[in-house]
Amino acid sequence: MKKILYLHAGAEMYGADKVLLDLLKNLDKTKFSPYVILPSNGVLVEELKKNRIPVQVMPYPIMRRKYFNISGIFNYAFNFFKFSQKLIRFAKENNINIIHTNTAAVLEGCYISKKLRLPQLWSIHEIIVSPQLIYKFTSKIISMYSAVTITDSAAVKKHLEKSGYFIKKQPHVIYNGVDSNRFKPSNSSEYLYSEWNIPKNAKIIGMMGRVNSWKGQHDFLKAAEIVMRDNSAVYTVMVGSAFAGEEWREEQLREEINNSPYRDRIVFVRYRTDSEAIYKLLDIFVLPSTRPDPLPTVVLEAMATGKPVVGYKHGGVCEMVKDGYNGFLANVASPKDLASKVQSILNDDALCKTMGERSRNRLLKKFSLESYVDNYSKVYLKL
Repeated sequence: MKKILYLHAGAEMYGADKVLLDLLKNLDKTKFSPYVILPSNGVLVEELKKNRIPVQVMPYPIMRRKYFNISGIFNYAFNFFKFSQKLIRFAKENNINIIHTNTAAVLEGCYISKKLRLPQLWSIHEIIVSPQLIYKFTSKIISMYSAVTITDSAAVKKHLEKSGYFIKKQPHVIYNGVDSNRFKPSNSSEYLYSEWNIPKNAKIIGMMGRVNSWKGQHDFLKAAEIVMRDNSAVYTVMVGSAFAGEEWREEQLREEINNSPYRDRIVFVRYRTDSEAIYKLLDIFVLPSTRPDPLPTVVLEAMATGKPVVGYKHGGVCEMVKDGYNGFLANVASPKDLASKVQSILNDDALCKTMGERSRNRLLKKFSLESYVDNYSKVYLKL
């Protein structure tokens, strides 16, 4: 029995949170005993408890922009060592065999693994474009302190290798998987039509994702306005929340929507737990991340639900969407091209149906939950 300590950057239910939960729920508990410590309370804590996975909350610091100043650096360093000592005590008391750090924003695993001489498996879900100093720093730390580095896409692997620190220890790609029995074409979304005042004969385009500087909500809105201008039957749905302390991003987006001439056909809501129904509601899923997105889970969930996908032509989306097969890839930072790609599917019912079926099939072949869990289990056993 291998005892594994999981360290993660938050307790919400976005991409990296979801895939961690799916991994923990589906591990063979006769071979692996998971222990999870999270830096904050949230939905993920409750879900772990519901699934009887041991979880504690310990407010160890996560590498965020708020620490990128003189006082922030001292604050981070103080709390880093304070909580690393507590994590070391926990690892000793529970006879931990492996440290699994999930995301590049958590550095405490380096200290624990070095002090206790335990192997650290480091899962990287980020493509850090800027600042370059942080990209270089995290790449070097990851290469130095991980026994095995796992990336969730070839795009992330390539980005890490560009740093020049992974000459001897190359990262391995393990694609995330999603539960295709939970996200499926037969799900129901009937109640959303009345809740959001959308006509049953409407054509609906939508996106889900964290409201931040690069997920592309503003580009999506510009593209959606072009599509809605040309087709009065089109409605737009946007779902997502900002990080705590960055709620101004939501207000900025809401103001932009309120100023739109098509505001009566735009639905914008914060994070919801009924994503299965929301994917089902959509005709096309759109994710125009303005920076390379590693392997967005929302795209996998939309594919599992049998939806065509349109995204920008960079990052992990290029490994999920086969251009012209189960969706289209638009020129980066071009809402006009994004709108054109959406319209080409929206105006062809047969193409929309075929691409949706291909999305589901591609998901089952390349991004199944079973292969995702099995691949991680093999790495644990080797460690």
